[in-house]
Amino acid sequence: MSLSKRIPMLLLRLIALGASVCAIVIMVTSRDSAQVFGMNISAKYSNIPTFKYFVLVNAIASAYTLILLCIPSKNSCGHMILVLDLVIALLLDSSISACVAIGLVGKKGNTHAGWLPICGQVPKFCDHVTGAIAAGFIAAIAYFLVVLYSVHSVMNLFAPRA
Repeated sequence: MSLSKRIPMLLLRLIALGASVCAIVIMVTSRDSAQVFGMNISAKYSNIPTFKYFVLVNAIASAYTLILLCIPSKNSCGHMILVLDLVIALLLDSSISACVAIGLVGKKGNTHAGWLPICGQVPKFCDHVTGAIAAGFIAAIAYFLVVLYSVHSVMNLFAPRA
């Protein structure tokens, strides 16, 4: 891959790495407590398996991106990297979708199931989760662009046919 094709890919991967690491840090530091009806309520990311999944997927994406940034790009394993990029993008999308669903239940509750919203009692926790999800969205968008750019580069879809 020529230098002019490697620079956008490098920038996209750096953006994805930065966003994934930010999502991890923000989510891991999300905790808050409140007293409701004389009981202490403690909210932290490790109480919710979906948020643990989000952190794990972002850690996998960050590690994968670091590995790709450290290996030389002269390898001929472009198809394998394309498939792994797609897997990472899909994992990021699934973790964000799950977090958004749980976040909406935390914010609005579910009257049909009798679940009350918690964001009124622990707003700092909810703000951190919202920030982590936003950083996760940025990472997912960056990886989506990486996949598109990889497909364009590896498959040479727009190369003139001889």
